[in-house]
Amino acid sequence: MTTAFRAVLAFSLLGGFYVLVGGFVAAAVALDVLLIVDFHTGLVKFAVVLSLVAVALVRALIMVSRRQDGGQPGVAVTREHEPVLWQTVEDLARRVRTAPPDEIRLVPDVNAAVAEDTRFLRLRATGRRMYIGLPLMQTLTVDEMRAVLGHELGHYSGAHTRLGAPVYRGRVSLIATVQSLHRHPFVQRIFTWYARLYLRVSQAVSRRQELEADAFAVAIGGRLAMAEALRKIHYTAAAWELYSDAYLSMAGTGGYRPAAVFGGFQSLLNDPARQAELAKLAERPEQTSPYDSHPGLAERLAAVERLPEPDLVPDPRSALMLLRDADVAANAVEESMWTPQALAALRPVSWDELVSRGVYAGRNAEALADLAVAGARVVGASRPYLDAAFEAIARGRQAELEERLRELGWTADEGLLARVLGAALEGLLIEHGQARWTLSWSGPARLLYDDGEEVALSGYAAQVAADPAAVAGLRAWLGDLGVRHDYVPAGTEQAEVPAA
Repeated sequence: MTTAFRAVLAFSLLGGFYVLVGGFVAAAVALDVLLIVDFHTGLVKFAVVLSLVAVALVRALIMVSRRQDGGQPGVAVTREHEPVLWQTVEDLARRVRTAPPDEIRLVPDVNAAVAEDTRFLRLRATGRRMYIGLPLMQTLTVDEMRAVLGHELGHYSGAHTRLGAPVYRGRVSLIATVQSLHRHPFVQRIFTWYARLYLRVSQAVSRRQELEADAFAVAIGGRLAMAEALRKIHYTAAAWELYSDAYLSMAGTGGYRPAAVFGGFQSLLNDPARQAELAKLAERPEQTSPYDSHPGLAERLAAVERLPEPDLVPDPRSALMLLRDADVAANAVEESMWTPQALAALRPVSWDELVSRGVYAGRNAEALADLAVAGARVVGASRPYLDAAFEAIARGRQAELEERLRELGWTADEGLLARVLGAALEGLLIEHGQARWTLSWSGPARLLYDDGEEVALSGYAAQVAADPAAVAGLRAWLGDLGVRHDYVPAGTEQAEVPAA
């Protein structure tokens, strides 16, 4: 089946979707009119259900049509800002025989993409936009970046962007419609079947377009550059996901954000242990599906290898060389990642400080506060203080203490008390200047004493949680650290403690 035929079929199915919706609405209106003209009791229930289905369908389409795309991501760069990048893109556009974009935006994603604003049933282009991910530029060479940009410009040359926009909107409409019919399972099954058929056809078109665009990339950058770019994109996407989950997720904790987002990402990429870990992730077999918008990496690499090799002069420099000042560009893109409220409220700090404060706030502060509150509720204290929890353990009331912790939102699993107690003891060491969470790009942050020894309190916390007699030793140890008997963790002053 040719790409053109699949594209026509996709548009036909999209038109059929709206016909299907119109059929349900017309049937509902016709049945309502029939009941008004000639009332039949047996048809009332069916008319009500059909009318509710029609309302749900119309509402879903209205909501999709009103959905705003929002502001454009990243930072727009002009020819004056980035003359080399613009000249590169315009030269490549001439090579693939298409018009260059009207706007280039640097974005904080492992991605490069193009979009096209159109009018008159998508037949006339009114504006072109190119997105270039800064994390990609950190990892690709100039050769590889040129191949990627050639791929994206190939979408313009093949008019793929004009097909992509209506196909994407149809996809959104179908999914929203299926979701809106959750109260009408029979009708939902009909639209689910239709949505699957549409997605299989339209995504097959998208996959074929990607292979066509890869041919433009090879003509510009060569087989080796394009193949290596595809591998690096796969690798870098896994690295960015890990970085976002393990490090960027700490932004906002304690009122801080990282001062160097892309600097931190480069540090992670340069770490030997992470490189080995990411290499293993990148080597795992891909799970492919007929609903994927892109072909699998193996299929794309095989297709690239079959293309003719152009005669090129290699340029192995970093793709960041296409920017006038990579640090200035990184700072601008980083600023675009935060809302104006976040920029005003969150203080930029080094990664060392963010990890030190962020892990404490996320792991230790809550354990300290909740253990004090739970202990006070068990022993009937008038205010929350940490030693109340130790007293509850000393009295053998661990089960009650765990119950109070569950009431405060802790997960009811085996070893709950030991886990919370261990985190609270770590927090005491941090608050009294005995230990500090230390950044590691190789793995999770480590809690270290001043002499560099790693803090390991989980075993001791489990011993104390299980043995009331061990509380005396715990109190003596904390006294030596300077922890007062009436120590009240921060944030518990307003906590409610029921009267005994």
